[in-house]
Amino acid sequence: MSTRLNKFLVEAGVCSRREGDRLIEAGKVTVNGKKAVLGQKVEGAEDIVANGKKVAVSDKPKIYLAYNKPVGVICTSDPKAQDNIVDAIGFPERIFHIGRLDVASSGLILLTNDGEIVNRILRAEGKHEKEYIVTVDKRITPDFIQKMKKGVLLEEGKTLPARVEHIGYDTFSIILVEGRNRQIRRMCDALGFNVTSLERVRIMNIHLGDLAVGEWRHLTSGEETKLLTSL
Repeated sequence: MSTRLNKFLVEAGVCSRREGDRLIEAGKVTVNGKKAVLGQKVEGAEDIVANGKKVAVSDKPKIYLAYNKPVGVICTSDPKAQDNIVDAIGFPERIFHIGRLDVASSGLILLTNDGEIVNRILRAEGKHEKEYIVTVDKRITPDFIQKMKKGVLLEEGKTLPARVEHIGYDTFSIILVEGRNRQIRRMCDALGFNVTSLERVRIMNIHLGDLAVGEWRHLTSGEETKLLTSL
Protein backbone atom coordinates (compact mmCIF):
# COMPACT_ATOMS: atom_id res chain seq x y z
CA MET A 1 0.00 0.00 0.00
CA SER A 2 1.47 3.35 -1.04
CA THR A 3 1.74 6.38 1.21
CA ARG A 4 2.85 9.96 0.69
CA LEU A 5 6.58 10.42 1.07
CA ASN A 6 6.25 13.14 3.70
CA LYS A 7 4.07 10.82 5.81
CA PHE A 8 6.62 8.03 5.35
CA LEU A 9 9.35 10.33 6.69
CA VAL A 10 7.15 11.06 9.72
CA GLU A 11 6.58 7.37 10.41
CA ALA A 12 10.30 6.72 10.06
CA GLY A 13 10.99 9.29 12.76
CA VAL A 14 12.97 11.55 10.44
CA CYS A 15 11.01 14.76 10.89
CA SER A 16 7.56 16.32 10.94
CA ARG A 17 5.43 16.33 7.80
CA ARG A 18 6.04 20.04 7.27
CA GLU A 19 9.81 19.62 7.64
CA GLY A 20 9.61 16.64 5.28
CA ASP A 21 8.10 18.86 2.60
CA ARG A 22 10.89 21.39 3.15
CA LEU A 23 13.53 18.67 2.74
CA ILE A 24 11.86 17.41 -0.44
CA GLU A 25 11.63 20.94 -1.90
CA ALA A 26 15.30 21.51 -1.05
CA GLY A 27 16.27 18.38 -2.99
CA LYS A 28 17.55 16.60 0.10
CA VAL A 29 15.37 13.50 -0.34
CA THR A 30 15.91 10.85 -3.01
CA VAL A 31 13.89 7.76 -3.94
CA ASN A 32 15.85 5.05 -5.73
CA GLY A 33 18.56 7.59 -6.51
CA LYS A 34 16.26 10.23 -7.98
CA LYS A 35 15.30 13.50 -6.34
CA ALA A 36 11.88 13.25 -4.75
CA VAL A 37 9.00 15.59 -5.57
CA LEU A 38 6.23 16.99 -3.39
CA GLY A 39 3.22 14.70 -3.21
CA GLN A 40 5.20 11.65 -4.31
CA LYS A 41 3.98 8.29 -3.03
CA VAL A 42 6.15 5.36 -1.98
CA GLU A 43 5.58 1.72 -1.05
CA GLY A 44 8.31 1.69 1.61
CA ALA A 45 10.52 -0.87 -0.09
CA GLU A 46 12.34 1.77 -2.13
CA ASP A 47 15.84 3.05 -1.40
CA ILE A 48 14.87 6.29 0.34
CA VAL A 49 17.55 8.71 1.52
CA ALA A 50 16.98 11.95 3.48
CA ASN A 51 19.80 14.33 4.37
CA GLY A 52 22.30 11.72 3.25
CA LYS A 53 20.93 8.93 5.47
CA LYS A 54 18.95 5.87 4.42
CA VAL A 55 15.41 5.91 5.79
CA ALA A 56 13.36 2.97 7.04
CA VAL A 57 10.22 2.80 9.16
CA SER A 58 11.25 2.11 12.73
CA ASP A 59 9.54 -0.29 15.10
CA LYS A 60 11.23 1.31 18.11
CA PRO A 61 8.97 2.49 20.95
CA LYS A 62 7.80 6.09 20.87
CA ILE A 63 9.82 8.57 22.91
CA TYR A 64 8.44 11.78 24.44
CA LEU A 65 10.80 14.15 26.25
CA ALA A 66 10.43 17.43 28.14
CA TYR A 67 13.49 19.69 27.89
CA ASN A 68 14.33 22.97 29.64
CA LYS A 69 15.91 24.82 26.74
CA PRO A 70 18.60 27.32 27.72
CA VAL A 71 18.95 30.72 26.07
CA GLY A 72 21.26 30.32 23.06
CA VAL A 73 20.11 26.86 21.98
CA ILE A 74 18.52 26.93 18.53
CA CYS A 75 15.37 24.95 17.73
CA THR A 76 16.61 23.19 14.61
CA SER A 77 17.48 19.59 13.87
CA ASP A 78 20.04 20.62 11.27
CA PRO A 79 23.27 18.95 12.47
CA LYS A 80 25.33 21.65 10.73
CA ALA A 81 23.77 24.42 12.82
CA GLN A 82 25.86 25.45 15.81
CA ASP A 83 24.08 25.07 19.18
CA ASN A 84 21.24 23.05 17.63
CA ILE A 85 18.79 21.51 20.08
CA VAL A 86 19.47 17.88 19.13
CA ASP A 87 23.19 18.17 19.89
CA ALA A 88 22.44 20.14 23.07
CA ILE A 89 20.34 17.30 24.45
CA GLY A 90 22.64 14.53 23.24
CA PHE A 91 19.90 11.89 23.24
CA PRO A 92 21.18 8.54 21.88
CA GLU A 93 18.31 8.09 19.40
CA ARG A 94 17.01 10.30 16.61
CA ILE A 95 14.46 12.80 17.93
CA PHE A 96 13.10 16.15 16.81
CA HIS A 97 11.45 19.09 18.53
CA ILE A 98 7.74 19.90 18.61
CA GLY A 99 7.24 23.57 17.87
CA ARG A 100 9.85 26.20 18.61
CA LEU A 101 11.25 28.62 21.15
CA ASP A 102 13.35 31.47 19.78
CA VAL A 103 17.06 31.49 20.56
CA ALA A 104 16.74 34.27 23.16
CA SER A 105 13.99 32.44 25.08
CA SER A 106 14.22 29.55 27.53
CA GLY A 107 11.95 26.94 29.03
CA LEU A 108 9.83 23.97 28.13
CA ILE A 109 9.94 22.33 24.73
CA LEU A 110 8.89 18.80 23.84
CA LEU A 111 10.89 16.39 21.69
CA THR A 112 9.93 13.03 20.22
CA ASN A 113 10.62 10.37 17.60
CA ASP A 114 6.86 10.30 16.88
CA GLY A 115 6.39 12.51 13.82
CA GLU A 116 2.64 12.03 13.80
CA ILE A 117 2.18 13.80 17.14
CA VAL A 118 3.93 16.84 15.69
CA ASN A 119 1.31 17.00 12.96
CA ARG A 120 -1.49 16.56 15.47
CA ILE A 121 -0.19 19.42 17.60
CA LEU A 122 0.22 21.67 14.56
CA ARG A 123 -3.33 20.85 13.46
CA ALA A 124 -4.55 21.71 16.97
CA GLU A 125 -2.97 25.19 16.80
CA GLY A 126 -5.39 27.67 18.39
CA LYS A 127 -6.78 25.02 20.75
CA HIS A 128 -4.02 24.11 23.18
CA GLU A 129 -2.49 26.33 25.85
CA LYS A 130 1.12 27.44 26.29
CA GLU A 131 2.10 29.42 29.38
CA TYR A 132 5.00 31.84 29.73
CA ILE A 133 6.64 33.99 32.42
CA VAL A 134 7.85 37.27 30.93
CA THR A 135 10.00 40.11 32.29
CA VAL A 136 10.11 43.49 30.55
CA ASP A 137 12.33 46.56 30.81
CA LYS A 138 10.07 48.81 32.89
CA ARG A 139 7.16 48.87 35.31
CA ILE A 140 4.06 47.08 34.08
CA THR A 141 0.87 49.17 34.06
CA PRO A 142 -2.77 48.06 34.34
CA ASP A 143 -3.32 49.43 30.81
CA PHE A 144 -0.56 47.16 29.46
CA ILE A 145 -2.15 44.11 31.10
CA GLN A 146 -5.60 44.91 29.71
CA LYS A 147 -4.29 45.41 26.18
CA MET A 148 -2.32 42.15 26.31
CA LYS A 149 -5.49 40.36 27.47
CA LYS A 150 -7.69 41.76 24.72
CA GLY A 151 -5.23 41.25 21.89
CA VAL A 152 -2.58 43.40 20.26
CA LEU A 153 -2.58 44.54 16.64
CA LEU A 154 0.46 43.14 14.84
CA GLU A 155 1.46 43.47 11.20
CA GLU A 156 -0.47 40.34 10.19
CA GLY A 157 -3.54 41.07 12.33
CA LYS A 158 -4.75 41.23 15.90
CA THR A 159 -3.72 38.49 18.33
CA LEU A 160 -6.33 36.35 20.03
CA PRO A 161 -7.43 37.19 23.59
CA ALA A 162 -5.04 35.81 26.21
CA ARG A 163 -5.01 35.11 29.92
CA VAL A 164 -2.56 37.56 31.50
CA GLU A 165 -1.63 38.06 35.16
CA HIS A 166 0.55 40.80 36.66
CA ILE A 167 2.91 38.98 39.04
CA GLY A 168 5.62 41.57 39.80
CA TYR A 169 6.94 45.07 39.15
CA ASP A 170 8.15 44.16 35.66
CA THR A 171 6.93 40.55 35.34
CA PHE A 172 3.74 38.92 34.09
CA SER A 173 2.43 35.52 33.06
CA ILE A 174 0.58 34.94 29.81
CA ILE A 175 -1.30 31.92 28.44
CA LEU A 176 -1.66 31.76 24.66
CA VAL A 177 -3.55 29.43 22.35
CA GLU A 178 -1.74 30.56 19.21
CA GLY A 179 1.90 30.51 18.22
CA ARG A 180 2.90 33.32 15.90
CA ASN A 181 6.57 33.91 15.31
CA ARG A 182 8.11 35.73 18.33
CA GLN A 183 4.55 36.66 19.29
CA ILE A 184 5.01 37.79 22.89
CA ARG A 185 8.08 39.88 22.10
CA ARG A 186 6.24 41.57 19.24
CA MET A 187 3.13 42.19 21.34
CA CYS A 188 5.21 43.86 24.05
CA ASP A 189 7.17 45.88 21.50
CA ALA A 190 3.93 47.15 19.96
CA LEU A 191 2.95 48.49 23.40
CA GLY A 192 6.33 50.14 24.04
CA PHE A 193 7.92 47.44 26.21
CA ASN A 194 11.05 45.36 25.54
CA VAL A 195 11.22 41.75 26.74
CA THR A 196 14.33 41.05 28.82
CA SER A 197 13.46 37.48 29.81
CA LEU A 198 10.95 34.96 28.45
CA GLU A 199 10.47 31.46 29.82
CA ARG A 200 7.86 28.89 28.76
CA VAL A 201 6.63 26.97 31.80
CA ARG A 202 3.79 24.85 30.40
CA ILE A 203 2.59 23.22 27.18
CA MET A 204 -0.95 21.85 27.52
CA ASN A 205 -0.77 19.45 30.51
CA ILE A 206 3.05 19.32 30.65
CA HIS A 207 4.68 21.59 33.25
CA LEU A 208 8.32 22.66 33.39
CA GLY A 209 8.29 22.29 37.19
CA ASP A 210 11.73 22.06 38.78
CA LEU A 211 13.48 20.67 35.70
CA ALA A 212 16.89 22.38 35.66
CA VAL A 213 18.00 24.51 32.72
CA GLY A 214 19.66 22.30 30.11
CA GLU A 215 18.17 19.09 31.57
CA TRP A 216 15.57 16.77 30.03
CA ARG A 217 13.25 14.04 31.27
CA HIS A 218 10.86 11.47 29.86
CA LEU A 219 7.18 12.34 30.17
CA THR A 220 5.43 10.37 32.86
CA SER A 221 2.92 7.77 31.70
CA GLY A 222 0.13 10.01 32.98
CA GLU A 223 1.44 13.04 31.08
CA GLU A 224 1.89 11.01 27.93
CA THR A 225 -1.59 9.49 28.08
CA LYS A 226 -3.30 12.83 28.71
CA LEU A 227 -1.30 14.54 25.97
CA LEU A 228 -2.11 11.91 23.35
CA THR A 229 -5.76 11.71 24.41
CA SER A 230 -6.20 15.49 24.20
CA LEU A 231 -4.90 15.43 20.63
